[in-house]
Amino acid sequence: MSSEMYRKGMEKRRSILGDAYVNAAVDRPNQWNKPFQEMITEAVWGHVWSRPGLDDRTRNLINVALMIALDRPNELRLYIKARHNTGATLQEIAEVVHHATVYCGVPAGLEAFKELEKALAEEDGL
Repeated sequence: MSSEMYRKGMEKRRSILGDAYVNAAVDRPNQWNKPFQEMITEAVWGHVWSRPGLDDRTRNLINVALMIALDRPNELRLYIKARHNTGATLQEIAEVVHHATVYCGVPAGLEAFKELEKALAEEDGL
């Protein structure tokens, strides 16, 4: 795909998630996932993450809260790790977990802290 939004989206996606993660996602093209990867690169990363209204740190923290609310542990770990590229701190992420716990429930908060611990353990293993 060669649209300007795709190019912009791929640049932003790589800057937030890192080349290794993005390469693993897009380097296995097939008839099912190639169009999907193109769509999310353009729509999510080109249209939304590249908008000027919020900085990457803020978007990252919002995504942490959303992944807690939606019970998406893999994506939650992804955005916890993305803090290195967005400027979000562990303290801020912990505060988002506390905040989300009040609105999403204690079980969601407990799971989020487990995912935070897993993300940190995975980083330590690198």
